[in-house]
Formats: sequence, C-alpha cells, structure tokens
Amino acid sequence: MQPADTSDWASSASLHRPRQPLCWRAQGDELTTDIPWLAPAGVLLLGYLLGSIPFGLLLTRFFGAGDLRQIGSGNIGATNVLRTGRKGLAAATLLLDLAKGAAAVWIAGMLVPGGGILGGLAAFIGHCYPVWLRFNGGKGVATMMGVVLALHWPSAIVFAVVWLGLLAILRISSLAGMSAAISAPVSAAFFGRIELVLMLLALAMIVLWKHRANIDRLLNGTEPRIGKKSG
Repeated sequence: MQPADTSDWASSASLHRPRQPLCWRAQGDELTTDIPWLAPAGVLLLGYLLGSIPFGLLLTRFFGAGDLRQIGSGNIGATNVLRTGRKGLAAATLLLDLAKGAAAVWIAGMLVPGGGILGGLAAFIGHCYPVWLRFNGGKGVATMMGVVLALHWPSAIVFAVVWLGLLAILRISSLAGMSAAISAPVSAAFFGRIELVLMLLALAMIVLWKHRANIDRLLNGTEPRIGKKSG
C-alpha cells in the first residue's frame, strides 16, 4: 500500500488557511506592517497633516488679530503675522512652524527606519500646500529650517546664520529666507551629507517658487522691508 502523499494535502491546507488580518506591529521603538508600502505611506500622511497645521492663521484668529489671509501679503507665515503689529504672535508662529517640521522628522524616524526624510518632506509640503486652505499655504522657510535642524543640525546653524544675518543687514524677509533655503543643500553637500542634498534642493526650489512674486518685486526694486505694512 502506497503511503499518502502529504505534499498535496499541505499545499491545499495552506491555500484554505484563514488569512491573518493585516496589522501594524511594534518591534522595539519601530513600527512595522504586513504591507511593505503602508509604513512609508503612513509616515507621509502623518507628516503632511502635522505640517498642514496653519499656526499663524489659528493664532491671529484666536487672539483677535483678524484673518491673516486678508492682511498684508495674505501669507500665513510669521512675517505677515508681524504686519499685524503682534510681535509675540509672530515669534510664536515662527517657532511653531519650525517645530512642526522638526517634529515630523523625529516622529517619522522613530516609527520607520530612515523615515525622517519622508516625514520632513511631507511636513514641508503640508505647510506650503495645506488641504484645509485649498492648498494655499505658507512659503516654507521656517518649516524647512525645522526639517534641516532635525536631519542635520550643522546645516541648520548655517541656515540660521544666513537667514538672520541677511534679515538683520538688509531687512528684506523674502531675500533672507530664500538665501537661507538655498544654503541648506549647499551646506549638506559641504558636510558630506550627500543623502540629504537632493531632498533639500527640492525644498529650496519650492521655497523659490513660493516667493516668485517677491522675486519680481526684488527685480523691480519694490520689495518692502521689515516694518512696512504693505507687500
């Protein structure tokens, strides 16, 4: 009598075995999932939602400074908050926009190995193109600095020196911010962080694109300096 062929039975059993539900699992401090692309997608979504919080708009509304989109340049960033005359709110907006960029990098890096770059990129996109404001957000300088700070603090020091230095000397916020953004990929390359250069270059290009109206005014000599209410 021939022994039963168990290979066919095992194959059939594996086909009919109930599938385990797809789920997230913790491995140490990291988060894994049964779907390879789900973890990066989750990091991107989390970073975008965090970056899309319009702190400048929320603060000015909460403290009765008006709708920031109807003031000055209509931008939701710290420079336009300053045009309301509320220096404290402007400082808070700057710090919170910076913090959300850094937080997105740190949280993403803790959840997914190497996820910091994705989280920072998503937070920056969320700030510049928030779904809540019909994708019309800020210009990204403060949030970009937060991302750079979390990814590579020496480049963040260069960023801050260029930004604050030119702002103090020229009193032109747009020029200082654009110059600082451009300095990020340059300094990352100088320090040998080649894996960051392409991402930071993309962020810098978006900053320049968001400042295209400012660039036109700079070329025409009509870009306002800090302290003026128009522009």
